[in-house]
Amino acid sequence: MELRQHLYIALLTAISLVLFLVEGLIPLPFIAPGAKLGLANIVTVYALYTLGARACFLILLLRTGLASFFGGGPTIFLYSLAGGLLSLFAMAALKRTARFSILGISAAGGFSHHCGQLIVAAIAADSLAIFRYLPILGPCGLITGIIIGWLSAKCQRTF
Repeated sequence: MELRQHLYIALLTAISLVLFLVEGLIPLPFIAPGAKLGLANIVTVYALYTLGARACFLILLLRTGLASFFGGGPTIFLYSLAGGLLSLFAMAALKRTARFSILGISAAGGFSHHCGQLIVAAIAADSLAIFRYLPILGPCGLITGIIIGWLSAKCQRTF
């Protein structure tokens, strides 16, 4: 990677970290444990389309590590990393097919993110009963994923 791309990755990491921290200040009505807007994922989807999966992976790893350092700790790191990696894998795979729009890919990413977090929770609780939250978290992930995809598409057209 050249210096220009490193700087761009650093800038996008900083933006996603700020969005993550700002989102923590937004009070949400209780929907389900772990349900969030996922504003930092605007950068993830944007980076996937503008820089590719490899750079997006680096941004995700840096943001997750720094966000955990600034306000989460190791537990949040595990949940965020599992959700983020499964989400990125799903989005990159769907993008490669060229059959889905940015909204569909982002929606799949939102759903996959919750699935990744539920996998970690099931391992931590040593119980598959935690997947009973999927009918609540799944639609939340799809809806927020569509919104994130729309915002990411707007950012692509702007920048």
